Amino acid sequence: MPPRKSQNPLTTLWLKVPAYLRNKYFFTLVGFVILMVFVDRHDVSTQLRLHRTVNRLEADLERYDELTAQAEATKLDMEQNRERFARENYYMQQDDEDVFIIVDK
Repeated sequence: MPPRKSQNPLTTLWLKVPAYLRNKYFFTLVGFVILMVFVDRHDVSTQLRLHRTVNRLEADLERYDELTAQAEATKLDMEQNRERFARENYYMQQDDEDVFIIVDK
């Protein structure tokens, strides 16, 4: 019997697709992947943005750790050499001394 001429062209096209691609589980898997990658609350773009934020915050943490270490070293130096610190930063002097301030331009 010859094929009917009134057959839907989409049906013909559908039958040309391999059977494993017409499987309902394949459609479910594709839908799930699309949902997870593009639509979900924790999609790929959100994860990338969060990863960049974490990297930036870790870099800031390292920078602040360095600044804290420098401040602690300055504090220790100031506590050990209070007289030098007072003379250099507050221009303090003893009674029998003259202080000359030299400004670099």
